[in-house]
Amino acid sequence: MSLPNHAPVPELYVSYDSAQKLKADAGTLPSWDLTQRQICDLELLMNGGFHPLKGFLTEADYDGVVENMRLADGRLWPMPVTLDVSETFAEGVEPGQDIALRDAEGVILAILSVTDKWVPNKDREAEKVFGANDLAHPAVNYLHHTAGKVYLGGPITGIQPPVHYDFKMRRDTPNELRAFFRKMGWTRVVAFQTRNPLHRAHQELTFRAAREAQANLLIHPVVGMTKPGDIDHFTRVRCYEAVLDQYPSSTTTLSLLNLAMRMGGPREAVWHGLIRRNHGCTHMIVGRDHAGPGKNSEGKDFYGPYDAQELFKAHAAEIGVEMVDFKQMVYVQEKAQYFPVDEVPEGSTVLDISGTELRRRLREGLEIPEWFSFPDVVSELRRTSPARSKQGFTVFFTGLSGSGKSTIANALMVKLMEMGGRPVTLLDGDVVRKHLSSELGFSKEHRDINIKRIGYVASEITKNGGIAICAPIAPYTATRRAVREMIEAFGAFIEVHVATPIEECERRDRKGLYKLAREGKIKEFTGISDPYEVPAKAELVVDTANVSVDHCAHQVILKLEQMGLIRA
Repeated sequence: MSLPNHAPVPELYVSYDSAQKLKADAGTLPSWDLTQRQICDLELLMNGGFHPLKGFLTEADYDGVVENMRLADGRLWPMPVTLDVSETFAEGVEPGQDIALRDAEGVILAILSVTDKWVPNKDREAEKVFGANDLAHPAVNYLHHTAGKVYLGGPITGIQPPVHYDFKMRRDTPNELRAFFRKMGWTRVVAFQTRNPLHRAHQELTFRAAREAQANLLIHPVVGMTKPGDIDHFTRVRCYEAVLDQYPSSTTTLSLLNLAMRMGGPREAVWHGLIRRNHGCTHMIVGRDHAGPGKNSEGKDFYGPYDAQELFKAHAAEIGVEMVDFKQMVYVQEKAQYFPVDEVPEGSTVLDISGTELRRRLREGLEIPEWFSFPDVVSELRRTSPARSKQGFTVFFTGLSGSGKSTIANALMVKLMEMGGRPVTLLDGDVVRKHLSSELGFSKEHRDINIKRIGYVASEITKNGGIAICAPIAPYTATRRAVREMIEAFGAFIEVHVATPIEECERRDRKGLYKLAREGKIKEFTGISDPYEVPAKAELVVDTANVSVDHCAHQVILKLEQMGLIRA
C-alpha cells in the first residue's frame, strides 16, 4: 500500500533515552567503520527513505532483488542494499550477533542485528542488476574492486543520523518533507532527480512538467555519491540556489538527497521512484537514459534511451508515483524561447549546447550565451571550473621496472618548472616507498596500497591547482582506474604508458633485479612472475628503446598542450 503523501513514513530510530543506553552498551560490540556509500545507505534506511526495508538485505531478500526486483515477501525493490565487509571482519561475526555501525570518526550511528552472512555471486549480481558484468560500469567496478567480499544482513536499530555540516537548511528527511507539503497544502508534488547543474532548458522543462501534472515542484538533487567525474555537490547546490528565484513564488522547493547512486539505468529509475514516494512525491520526471553510466567497454550505451521510462511505466502503480516524461527542450532563435524538440515550428533555427560543448567552453574560457544558462549559474561554474590552463593535473607514468618512467618523469618535471606558473611535484615510486610506504612489502595488496597512496597525494596536489607527476610501476588495471577516479574528481589525469619491451628493460637492469626474479629469488616480480596489465586506453604511449628521454618528455609536453593544460 502506498502511503498518502502527507502521512508519516516509518523510521528506524529509537527514542533518545534508548539511544543513549545503546551507545553506552555498544562499547563491547564488534564495530564496523562504514564506507561513504554505506553511510548514505544507512541514513536512508534509518529515516524511511528506503521504506519498506528495515535493515540491510538478508540473503533471501538479496536473492529476490537480484533475480526479479522483489523482496522475499514479494514487494517491489529493484536495488540491492547490502552491508559488504572484509573477509577478516566477517570471520569474527556470526548470525545472532549485534555489531556497532560507526562513521569514519568512530561515532556510532546504528546497531545491526546480524541474521545472515554469505558470500555473494558478484558476477550474477552485476549481470542481473546492471545488465552486464562489465568493469566500464562504475557500479560493477565498485562491486568487484571496492566492495567487501562478504555480505551481512539484518535489521537496523537507528541511534543517530550522520552529521552533515553543509547546507543544513536544505537537507530534509522524508517526514520533514511530508510535513512541509502538509503545511503548504501541496497534494501533488513532482520530483526532479538531478546530479547536474540546472540551466535554462532544465528550468523550462521542470516548470512545464509541474504545470502539466498540475503539481508543485521538488528539485531533489543527489548529493551523496554520483558518477566519478561529476561536478562536486557544493558547486551544484550553489547553482540550484541561483536558479530557485526563476520559479514562481511558493510553487517550488529545493531539498538535498544523500543517496549513493549506482548509475543502474532502468532499475535505478524504479528505485528513485520508490525513494521519491517515501519523500511524499506523487509524480517524478524520468529522463531519456535515466541514471545511465555512459558507454560500455565496446563503446556502446549500457542501456537503451527509453529502457528506464518503460520499466518505470510498467511498475508505476506499484511504485505509487506517476511518471512524467522528460522533454528535451531546445532554444528557437526566432521565437527567443524554449520549445520541446517535437514542437519546434517548421523552418525555425534551433540552438543547443551539449554537455560536452559546455565543458569545452568552460575549460577554454569561452563565452556561454545567456539563452543557454543563467549568469549566476555560469559564474558559479567558472569559480570551480577555471580554464584548463589554470587547473591542476596529474601525469601518471606506468610501465615495467627499467622502462624509463622515472627518467622521463624527471625530464618532464624540469621542463614544466622551466615554464613556471604552477608548482610541480614528482612522486616517484621508490621515493614514495621510502617516505610514505616504508612499512609495506611487495605483495599485490601492498603494491595496491602504495599506488593508492600515490594517487591520494596526487589528487590533493591536483585539487589545489598544482601539477603531480607520478612514476610507479602500477601493474594492475583496477588500481590505475581507482587512482584515475580519485584525481579526475579535481582535474585532468594523463596516463602515459612507457611501453619499453621487457628485453630492453632486462638489458638495462643495473640492480640485477630481473636476473634474481628469473632465478626465483624475488617473488611476484612484475613482468616475470607477476603480470603487467597493459593499459588499454592510455592518453599517450611512449617507448624509450630507440628514442631519447628528451624526445619522450617532449611528447608529453605536446600532449599537455593539445589537451589545453599548458599554453603552447
